[in-house]
Amino acid sequence: MSRPDVLHPRQLGRATLARQLLLERVAIDPATAIEQVVSLQAQLAKPPYVSLFSRIEGFSREDLTAAINNRSVVKTTMMRHTLHLMSARDYLRLRRATQPSLTRAYTSITRKRLEGLDIDPLVAAAAAQVRDEPRTFVEIRELLSDLEPGHDLSAMGYAARTFIPLAQLPAASVWGYDNRAPYLDAETFLGARLDADATPHELIRRYLASFGPASIRDAQMWSGLPGLKGAFEDLRGELRTFRDARGTELFDVTGGPLPDPATPAPPRFLPEFDNVLLAHHDRSRIVSDVDRKRIALKAARMLPTFLVDGVVHGAWSLAVQRGTATITVSPFRALKAADRRAVCDEAEQLARFLEPEAATYAVTVTPAG
Repeated sequence: MSRPDVLHPRQLGRATLARQLLLERVAIDPATAIEQVVSLQAQLAKPPYVSLFSRIEGFSREDLTAAINNRSVVKTTMMRHTLHLMSARDYLRLRRATQPSLTRAYTSITRKRLEGLDIDPLVAAAAAQVRDEPRTFVEIRELLSDLEPGHDLSAMGYAARTFIPLAQLPAASVWGYDNRAPYLDAETFLGARLDADATPHELIRRYLASFGPASIRDAQMWSGLPGLKGAFEDLRGELRTFRDARGTELFDVTGGPLPDPATPAPPRFLPEFDNVLLAHHDRSRIVSDVDRKRIALKAARMLPTFLVDGVVHGAWSLAVQRGTATITVSPFRALKAADRRAVCDEAEQLARFLEPEAATYAVTVTPAG
């Protein structure tokens, strides 16, 4: 038996960038793009728009807002118990497979706060309330408080979010949602039933197609699902295998792109929470361990970043003052002259995308370091 090929970080990075639509923009609709990357993390309203700006040729805010309003895209709690945008089709077929991840997060964070309380009747009551009528989480918590006064309201709401498939309703906003959006039973919202298959096999295939080649530990980090070794073994016969430079076994779908590591990778701006920075346990393919610490913030947040030659090179921010929208680029290392020009061009286009009503636009580059 021949030994698997060894893939180094640059090769893995180019493979991930290609699958994440970050080597070149493509002319596709938002739902198709979101399916290609599986999902977009969406705790805040704007980041998914920035993610698609960097991936779709000619993308406009109205494109994603229309997909949200026509329900081809849905906002819901998924991997790692965080809010994601997904295509409706993907949500229906993958939601049940993620339930163990949601349950695990609930158990580790909330269960002790509800110790001794039978949550099943509470979840059933909340599910009945959101089946036909949208409810905010304030309303859901009030219902649960009436049923079980004196218990932790936040924890009871977290239980409802964990065990009820919910969809967040769009708002009359250019960014699709607001912070007080109500929720509705997801099957009611989408007019379709969840796929009954709760095995992780299709989730693994989709993960590898979008983020591979990757290790079992990488997949567990992205999905929040522990113990995926057995499922990978089930799929081994249909998957390719490699090794990384450290000897870790990597898996991939047949036909997954593996671009030449010399393939040019243009500068790209990413929002905080972009999954390309969160989808691996070993993230050296796209961000160094040193820079990973630089972009990490409290409460599991992270700075918006930009890529140069396929890896994180710095952070960015946007401010609007006196009619001028300015993106400040903060490189961690000095930029070559050509890279600096390309980064500034990309930054100005992003500023125009995010603030189309601004009178003027500017890009500021801070000293490296």
